[in-house]
Amino acid sequence: MDAPQWLANTFGIIAGLCSMASFVPQIMKMLKERDASSVSLGMYAVTTLGFCCWVIYGVLSNSWPVALANAVCLLLVIVILILRLRFGDGRG
Repeated sequence: MDAPQWLANTFGIIAGLCSMASFVPQIMKMLKERDASSVSLGMYAVTTLGFCCWVIYGVLSNSWPVALANAVCLLLVIVILILRLRFGDGRG
């Protein structure tokens, strides 16, 4: 299917923004409650690896929108991992 480039780019931008925004509520909740005991360390570790791979893919394929969006997501996921390690016991 040959879609117009503007249409493909529009969906790419929306996807990137949604991916980035999806981590913000978790970060805000962890900071507010000073509790991250219910956050799965394993899940976020695998997610971190996935975003690392997406960033590498984006760079190697010269797809800078993919690389940039996933680099931002990677940073957000690393923040969640750090908060999980800091507040994992629920005692702040």
